[in-house]
Amino acid sequence: MDEGLSGQGRCMCGAISFELSGPLRDVVFCHCDECRRGAGGFWSATATHVDRLNVKDPNDLLSWYQSSDQARRGFCSRCGSSLFFERTDGSGFIGVAAGALEKPTGLMASVHIFASEQGDYYQLDDGLRVIQDGSHGLRTPGF
Repeated sequence: MDEGLSGQGRCMCGAISFELSGPLRDVVFCHCDECRRGAGGFWSATATHVDRLNVKDPNDLLSWYQSSDQARRGFCSRCGSSLFFERTDGSGFIGVAAGALEKPTGLMASVHIFASEQGDYYQLDDGLRVIQDGSHGLRTPGF
């Protein structure tokens, strides 16, 4: 996304919406076991600093699941939409579900990560870089 653009998104039922300010990282496809189980397939996410995210949740339906020692995942407790991946190291990094964003996003798919854990029911043959671990090397705006 270009420097001046922002994004908006929501969960499937619309109970939780959010706005993003400033630039976003291009989309990363994560194939790790946790992402596949949490998303029902690989996780497609952009990312930013949490200070650039404004969540609107008037019914207090955003729930968090501590999925590992390093991260927690935010989802709508009404419709189940997986929305956020937040590091718990205090860095402020937050991944945002690309599929929850309103179009047009202006984002581009960039890389597959944790390909060593990908499901055995699909191939990674779309021409994007394929990384076996999580070290994609992309810069996340705001850091």
